Amino acid sequence: MTQSIIGLTDRSKTMKTQTTMKQDWLSSAKTLSEALPFLQRYDGATVVIKLGGHAMGSKEAMKVFARDIVLMQQVGVNPAIVHGGGPMINKMLQKLDIKTNFVNGKRVTDLASIDIVEMVLSGSVNKNIVQAINEQGGKAIGISGKDANLIVCEQENPQLGFVGKPVDVDPTVLNQMFSFGIIPIVAPIGVGRAGETFNINADTAAGAIASALKADRLLLLTDVSGVKNASGEVLTELNSSEIEALTKDGTIAGGMIPKTGTAISALKNGVRAVVILDGRAPNACLLELFTEHGAGSIIRL
Repeated sequence: MTQSIIGLTDRSKTMKTQTTMKQDWLSSAKTLSEALPFLQRYDGATVVIKLGGHAMGSKEAMKVFARDIVLMQQVGVNPAIVHGGGPMINKMLQKLDIKTNFVNGKRVTDLASIDIVEMVLSGSVNKNIVQAINEQGGKAIGISGKDANLIVCEQENPQLGFVGKPVDVDPTVLNQMFSFGIIPIVAPIGVGRAGETFNINADTAAGAIASALKADRLLLLTDVSGVKNASGEVLTELNSSEIEALTKDGTIAGGMIPKTGTAISALKNGVRAVVILDGRAPNACLLELFTEHGAGSIIRL
């Protein structure tokens, strides 16, 4: 009798498990079906994604991000990744006892630190992203803005040292990579007309590359959920006039100012739309591109 009761209990548990699994499968199938219009919409589109250093905080987060990028390419999107690496640069500079300063949120890059910045960004940070994507079945290749003269710079401000402002972006190498099914991973290091090496703000580099590619979307992954109003609520849609007003009254402040500035500049230079979203949220890029509700704040002119 006891064995019969145990058998019935085990069977009941198995049936519940199977029911739950079936519901999950049905939910997945429904999600895929609902994504069809968006998959069609982005077939052949170019999407530039700026990946911030803070969004690379864990191996699991990087694994999820890499899988999303490979999936995007698999359904017809041409993704290009431009990454930062501020926390990793800080760690290396501290390790080597090299002091660094910031002016208006931008790193002062002197002769003593430019080599370290390039080593970290074009080296370990870049290759970790490449490896993560390749492990998920993609074909990623890491480059910097110096390769094939992708990003030619001028000095942005003498106070900042070797910090560059992109003045000429040649996307030929990126388009060639897309044609071969390769996902470009770009470190924000540029070259001057006299051969100097320049450190570029990653948002700025991503905006310049997106503009040169006339990208359908520029996704700026950050550590906040989007542009917020005075009450702290995320604004899901904005235009340039609204951003100007929010900046003027102080609602948009601090690190959000250069991000929205990059967005407006990119839009004026041919990018269809820019989205500022939380790169720490699982599947953030997929939610933005392939669901009706999206993620973060979308900005249009």
